[in-house]
Order: sequence, then structure tokens, then C-alpha cells
Amino acid sequence: MNSFLAVFKRELKGYFTTPLAYVFLVIFLFFSGYLTFRQRFYEMRQADMQTFFMNLPLLFVFMVPSTAMRLWAEERKVGSIELLFTLPVTITQAVLGKFFAAWLFLGIALALTFPMVITVSYLGDPDVGLIVTGYIGSMLMAGGFLAIGCFFSAVSKNQVISFVLSVVACAVLVFAGMPTTLNYLSGFLPGGLVGAIEGMSFQTHFESIQRGVLKFQDLSYFVFLMVGWIAACTVILDERKAK
Repeated sequence: MNSFLAVFKRELKGYFTTPLAYVFLVIFLFFSGYLTFRQRFYEMRQADMQTFFMNLPLLFVFMVPSTAMRLWAEERKVGSIELLFTLPVTITQAVLGKFFAAWLFLGIALALTFPMVITVSYLGDPDVGLIVTGYIGSMLMAGGFLAIGCFFSAVSKNQVISFVLSVVACAVLVFAGMPTTLNYLSGFLPGGLVGAIEGMSFQTHFESIQRGVLKFQDLSYFVFLMVGWIAACTVILDERKAK
């Protein structure tokens, strides 16, 4: 536990010792606010957070990989990963420490969107339950994106390549559940296969949570997704350590 906390604190502190974290937060808050309060929000004439949560998956496709790309790629580039492996820290502890530090950083970014909640509460009477479940789903989705980014960061020592691979993988898992994609696939694929593709999509499970119902299948989807990609990241790093 002490080793895990040491890696966790080191990684979290590393975000705020450079201006990159603040640039990320500013960009994220700007685009999340812009996409929420542009013209469509006022056309709906309904004060809620639906527009914010609806745009979040597409925003996360680019923002979360930009956070994850430095987790291991930077360590490998500067050679500090060899030093890390010589410390009394297991690879699992190191991976989890970095992952939870980055996940907390993304949680801070989401928490800083609280002025939107205050705004919609001032403009109307939103359903608090939908807002709470929306944020829970957002954190789970951020964790899923982050686990994928963590894996690709371990695969490549180039941060740009890691970012591109993570964006592609995350985009596939988002667009796989969109109605236009499903309608296109249903034209030449069996219904069962289309349903399976829909079930693997971030979009499908996030929208289900966003409706205010926390189903076991949706929660377990994100949990197993994070566990699977983190385990894959651990295996990759373990193989590199053995070489």
C-alpha cells in the first residue's frame, strides 16, 4: 500500500508541476461549456445537463488520451522506467498508482464543471438524480478511456503514437453504439452480431446510466473494461521488464 501511495502521489503531483495540466483543464472547461451552452441549449427551453453529458463521450475521445499518453511513454522516453523498476514497487502497484492518479485528475476536471450545475439550477428545476448518475457515468467512462490510454502508453515510447492509437480505439468504442453506425451495420450483418457490437460500445452503457438507472450490466461493463485494459498494460510492462 505504501508503494502504491508513493507512485500515486508522485504522479498526481507531476500533473500540477507543469503548465500542461492547467492548459488541459482550461481547454476541457472551455469546450464542455461551449458545447453545452451553444444555441441548442436555449432552443430546448429545458434547464438540465442533458446536452453536457451528451457531448461528453466525443470530448473524452480526445481529452482523456491526451492525459494518458504521458503515463508510460514519457517514462520510457527519458529512461526513468528502468529506475522505477529497480525500486521496491511491483508493476501492478506502479500501474494502479499511475492510473488512479490520472483518474483523480480527470475527476477534478469534471468537478470543476460545477458552475454548469449551478447555472441550470438557477434557470430551472433540473432532476438532481439524473445529474448525479450522469456524473457517475462520466467518471466510469473516463476510467474506461483512461485504461485504454494507459495500455497504449505502455506499448509505445512515443507520446504522439500513443495518443493516436488511444483516440482511434476510444472512437471505435464510442461510434460503435451510435444509431447511424448500427443502422449501417444492420444492412449487411446479422442482428445478433449488431447487438453484440452495440453492447460493447461506451455510448450504449453511458446513455443507459445517464437516464438515471444504475444497472449492474452497465456498471460491470465499465469495471471489466478497466480491469481488462489495466491487466493488459501490466502484462506488457512485465514483459518489457523481463527483457
